[in-house]
Amino acid sequence: MIVYFNLMRIKDDIKQDALFEATIKLVNEIGFAASSVSKIAKEAGISPATIYVYHKNKEELLVSTYIQVKKTMGAIIHENFDDSLPIRDILKTIWFKMFHYIARHPDYFQYTEQFSNSPYQSLVDKHEIEKYFDPVIHVLLRGIEQKIIKNVNFDILTAFIFYPIVALSNARVCQDFEVTDENIETAFTLAWDAIKL
Repeated sequence: MIVYFNLMRIKDDIKQDALFEATIKLVNEIGFAASSVSKIAKEAGISPATIYVYHKNKEELLVSTYIQVKKTMGAIIHENFDDSLPIRDILKTIWFKMFHYIARHPDYFQYTEQFSNSPYQSLVDKHEIEKYFDPVIHVLLRGIEQKIIKNVNFDILTAFIFYPIVALSNARVCQDFEVTDENIETAFTLAWDAIKL
């Protein structure tokens, strides 16, 4: 009985992984509107009916794929997180981790960028996404408390410290930017100078 249950669980995980990858691949290739449930199912190698076992509709599938990417990114950038380090060092480490994550998974990055600029973004609970980034949010708040970081609107603050990563990682926007440690360091220093007191 336990062996059978474990086999079922493994099969379910394989199907869900295939569905996740197929959704990202198709949306990146043909867009949200053209990525129908039947096309995604075909790409994943499963029947369309199977998708409805995991998701009640296409919108839920697209949203959960976005949330999964954000959850994975949050886990990776907070791996070996040490909040005893100086605030600047913590943020710099996160910058490097984010650049390396995006370099390894440009397709995931492309999907989140498209999603963020689509009407589907309104279906995402902002607080659900934020919880995956709680440790770094707490570091920023601590920096404000300790008068290391400027006390400004939090959306402005996060835009200045994190949006440069999004812009520089977008090859269509920054065609000549090379992801080297030196360039990441230079860009981080400029972002840090914008938010520090």
